[in-house]
Amino acid sequence: MTTFANRAIAYYNALEAPANLPSGIDVMNPYQQPDVQQIVSEFYGKFYADNSPRVFLLGINPGRFGAGVTGVSFTTPQNLRRYCGIDNELRDTPELSSRFIYKVVEAFGGAREFYSKFFLSSLFPLALTKDSGNGKPVNYNFYDDRATTNALWPFITDAIRTQTGFGHDRRVAISLGRKNADYLRRLNDERNFFDRIVTLDHPRYILQYKSKDTEQYLGRYIATLHDCLEGA
Repeated sequence: MTTFANRAIAYYNALEAPANLPSGIDVMNPYQQPDVQQIVSEFYGKFYADNSPRVFLLGINPGRFGAGVTGVSFTTPQNLRRYCGIDNELRDTPELSSRFIYKVVEAFGGAREFYSKFFLSSLFPLALTKDSGNGKPVNYNFYDDRATTNALWPFITDAIRTQTGFGHDRRVAISLGRKNADYLRRLNDERNFFDRIVTLDHPRYILQYKSKDTEQYLGRYIATLHDCLEGA
């Protein structure tokens, strides 16, 4: 039987980066690395070896210290070990978004319970970087300039089309990020992947700018997740 896991593993481990990026924008593709391919196979095999539909939570594009390293959305090497029980030899990396997401995962009941109901991904599934001017790359968003957005839009469309084929609950999708929601709604208006879109503030925004209100945002996340599962 082909499962959500089978479809996800085949997709990610064959994922190729687009070649039409504007000058100065680079893409990270960890899925070409054997250790990441093993992590992807183990992660999806552990949490998605069924055909239950998941509610999609969709970010912008991965950070270079989260899925840009592990191949698992919003997940650093250390959080992969600590919360998902998946050992790896990757170097620990700092990632604010991953810290908040795993607060959500734990508050929902842990990784097995969370991933049995939800699928974390991004509109563009690979990390983007731009040279900061001093030779060091910085995170970049697909919507930070129009040329990049336009170049990647067909890839984004195909990525979400393919991933919804893993097994999505089409009643609702959750946008992680308010600006991101504008693009998810545009995509959904074009392709009708989901019945409606719900928006939550992005995890990085919460910890970077609203850290004093983390518990309030955490409660909002958990309430929204339950509402989406109930179809409210």
